[in-house]
Amino acid sequence: MGAIRRSLVMIITLSIFTGLVYPLAMTGLAQAVFPSRANGSIIIKDGVPVGSGLIGQAFTDARYFSSRPSAGGNDAANSGGTNYGGTSAKLQQQVSEKAAAVREVNGWEANRDVPSVLVTNSSSGLDPHLTPEAAYCQVERIAKARGLSIGQVRDLVTEHIEKADLGVVGEDRVNVLKLNLALDKLQQNQ
Repeated sequence: MGAIRRSLVMIITLSIFTGLVYPLAMTGLAQAVFPSRANGSIIIKDGVPVGSGLIGQAFTDARYFSSRPSAGGNDAANSGGTNYGGTSAKLQQQVSEKAAAVREVNGWEANRDVPSVLVTNSSSGLDPHLTPEAAYCQVERIAKARGLSIGQVRDLVTEHIEKADLGVVGEDRVNVLKLNLALDKLQQNQ
């Protein structure tokens, strides 16, 4: 009987700690240290939420920077990759088709190299970032489509480069949603 009592006390104690105390402590810590991230990094434009800085969105209009492809259609409820290996014929075909589409929309010659982030899915399918190189290679198309100078659009990309966390974790990146919103604002101010 004593063993059962001790077991029940242990189950109740662990349930309270792992199911209540720990989650509340982590939520409180996250709210105190990273309030924006803890609340989803919602981006507001004109008082209306337009997206999250943590979840990618598909941009197909030639006037906007294209985001990274997503196997799940940038749907947070359907995140994940394709699970194709590097030698998969399906993956190679998809990459080839996406590269051809990127070349076509940007007006590039057929043998021009395409940055890998523009033709490969992220592992989650929700990556909101591009490499600066992938953003810079779209500048000419966007400047032409919007009637802006290449220098203006290039400077906008440069202003929106987020450095690696703590200078060493990850790599430099550009948040596509934030960049596209800044692009709209730049054109409005013209």
